[in-house]
Amino acid sequence: MTVSQDSPVSSQPASSSDGVVAAGFKVHRVEVAPVAGEVDPLADAVHRQAKQAGLNAVTSVTTARVYLIQAALNNEQLHRVASELLTDPINQKFTLGSSAVPSAGLSVEVHYQAGVMDPVAQSTQQAIAEMLEGVSAETIEVRTGFRYDFHTGASSSATLDDSAIRTFAEKSLANTVIQDIHVTAFAPEQFAQGGAYSLRIGHVTIRGLDDTALIKMSREAHLFLSLDEMRAVRDYFVSVGREPTDVEVETIAQTWSEHCVHKTLKSTIRYTEPASNATPAMCSESFISARPGHALNSDGSITINNLLKSTVAAATRTLMQEPVFANWCVSVFVDNSGIVRFDETDGVCIKVETHNHPSAIEPYGGAATGIGGCIRDVMGTGLGAKPIANTNVFAVAHPDAGKTGLPKGVIDPRRVLQQVVAGVRDYGNRMGIPTVNGAVLFHNDFVANPLVFAGCIGLIPLDKCFGNVQPGDRIIALGGRTGRDGIHGATFSSAELTDTHADEFAHAVQIGNAITQKKTMDVILDARDAEGGPLFHAITDCGAGGFSSAVGEMGKDTGARVTLDTAPLKYQGLSYTEVWISEAQERMVLAVPTQNVAKLRALCEAQDVELCDL
Repeated sequence: MTVSQDSPVSSQPASSSDGVVAAGFKVHRVEVAPVAGEVDPLADAVHRQAKQAGLNAVTSVTTARVYLIQAALNNEQLHRVASELLTDPINQKFTLGSSAVPSAGLSVEVHYQAGVMDPVAQSTQQAIAEMLEGVSAETIEVRTGFRYDFHTGASSSATLDDSAIRTFAEKSLANTVIQDIHVTAFAPEQFAQGGAYSLRIGHVTIRGLDDTALIKMSREAHLFLSLDEMRAVRDYFVSVGREPTDVEVETIAQTWSEHCVHKTLKSTIRYTEPASNATPAMCSESFISARPGHALNSDGSITINNLLKSTVAAATRTLMQEPVFANWCVSVFVDNSGIVRFDETDGVCIKVETHNHPSAIEPYGGAATGIGGCIRDVMGTGLGAKPIANTNVFAVAHPDAGKTGLPKGVIDPRRVLQQVVAGVRDYGNRMGIPTVNGAVLFHNDFVANPLVFAGCIGLIPLDKCFGNVQPGDRIIALGGRTGRDGIHGATFSSAELTDTHADEFAHAVQIGNAITQKKTMDVILDARDAEGGPLFHAITDCGAGGFSSAVGEMGKDTGARVTLDTAPLKYQGLSYTEVWISEAQERMVLAVPTQNVAKLRALCEAQDVELCDL
């Protein structure tokens, strides 16, 4: 996408609220490992994986959690943090700096890349600030990793091959889309920091483009709009006599993405019943005419106009016309999740969605953010529902598919299944939400693109099932900070996966922080049940498209004025477009009457939840 940059503007949008105060301080390294003789489940699992990978020279594995702390800590403070906060003295030991590499063995470390969400690091940063008097969280930066030591045994004559160990690490211990692998102890003097951002308004040249150039722009700029859609965008800006800004093009692309508008589900389908299944009744005019949106063609095929509207939605509408079900469906097809009546006081919310493409790139993070998004959709239904249970369905290739060779860029299906299960499980457990139902299907058609189908169930009072944005409401964002993670996640859903997707769409990978979402959920439920009524008029989650989608949906009838300067950022250097469309996790947007903002802010401060007024 060709973007022309105007001269710098004096204002500074999207400045980082933390200021990266920790920059310039020394990075301290702490290793925490089980004491000799204690069980190390992680090491046992890695040893089994190494044997399965053919590393028969490995006789045992030991592991350690690595903490890198950039802060102005003296020796006494560092020792206290290591001994009292990071280490369980009963079964763990700590080392300041780096312990020795095993003789005749090899050591590998796996660390998150700069800018990737690290939930353990965030919790550690906050805990250090609470432990040490006079030290604020803004003066601390923490990153974490794992160290794996591979031993050959004192009596063994076998040696370990560096390249074999690295290959094993890339396949079984890390995902190089979001993690770096080090064969020596990783101990930087200082962390790399993002640079400051200077506002430059970008314009996209589109009015003079022909079809070939439009297709090229759509693919290379990760818009993934069809030619007809690109023509519509071009023709609109021709009609208004100007080129679009980059943020306008990105907003249109995410709004028209597969994830947000469900183009495939809403498309016209021509269907032919297999001969083995067809019956005269199914192909009769009376059978078809009774189905909305269906038409029988002369060749016996059936045309279905708007697949979603003519099948699932039509069946639901028909059901709602039955007297026994007339009051059962409280809210369907209009909110973040559907609501059905449970009893005289409460309704049940149900939301399911797929997170396939992200899980193909990063299975753990893709599955975790998939279930996290379903949980947020329940939280953002009506005036806020309480999530109570999670579900999942996975479809992956057979576990032994990797033995015969995998297509380029494809993660081993055994690792995919392990990681997607862990992603859904861990996210829900950390929020106190159990996974109560699941299923797994094995088929090699899923080798490059697994099915990760997550769901959440919630409870909502029947008198809190609908929100209504009012003119003059403040646009309040709660929860996590905004980063580059998830950018183009919505449009990425419309892309065809290729062997370059892991590198090309690394920016679409998201890692969630369930603890942040749990605290945000508690604030929302407290605000919903506040004395005198909810403190907000409406709520939605910041999912695909980020603020662009959330604010756009909520302000569709009233309009909205948004100031991005106040959005808290994970790091410096984000442009206004990145802040606007980022899909960084754990963020909710509320429409709050001006007189209630102070009350909501007090609830947030009590739960340690960040609030910003957009």
